[in-house]
Amino acid sequence: MSTDGAGEIVAGGEGLTGPDGVVRCSWGNTAPDYAEYHDTEWGVPLRGETALFERLSLEAFQSGLSWLTILRKREAFRSAFAGFEPRAVAAFTDDDVARLLADARIVRNRAKVRATIGNARAIAELDTPLDELLWSFAPDRHDRPATMADVPAVTPESTAMAKTLKKRGFTFVGPTTCYAMMQATGMVDDHVAGCHRVG
Repeated sequence: MSTDGAGEIVAGGEGLTGPDGVVRCSWGNTAPDYAEYHDTEWGVPLRGETALFERLSLEAFQSGLSWLTILRKREAFRSAFAGFEPRAVAAFTDDDVARLLADARIVRNRAKVRATIGNARAIAELDTPLDELLWSFAPDRHDRPATMADVPAVTPESTAMAKTLKKRGFTFVGPTTCYAMMQATGMVDDHVAGCHRVG
């Protein structure tokens, strides 16, 4: 790690100082929404069935899209999906699917809508609380990345989580989606060296 002439922290060639003067992971400096999310939520340990179902669902909706798109639609998603209360979503009918596909405030993808409803139903069939199941894949040790280039997209733990969830009836939960959720919910800490959230 070094500093350039202006005193900006540089890690592996990445400028980490945002326009607001705060040092954070470089992606957190690309939009004000990202800065807020990075500084207050990303990597903070998250517990609870509803909260984790929401994050798993939103990560699935993000597949193939920008997270910023999902972040900006999050309140609309919460409204459309009954606050991501699993039992409520599990009771959704074909009429609800039609309602969701007509809702321009959210991402209208039939497969992802049906996956969210199906995953809510899978939660009801679990013999272990969702919170306990997901957190069981958090690694005992995780080395914080030095630069964004060191941040993995998939790990053995996220691969194992995806395999377990699929066996239990979940869909749209591949290893990359699972790892993104693990990062977002603090199961791993991928804030890079130099970020103000480190330490």
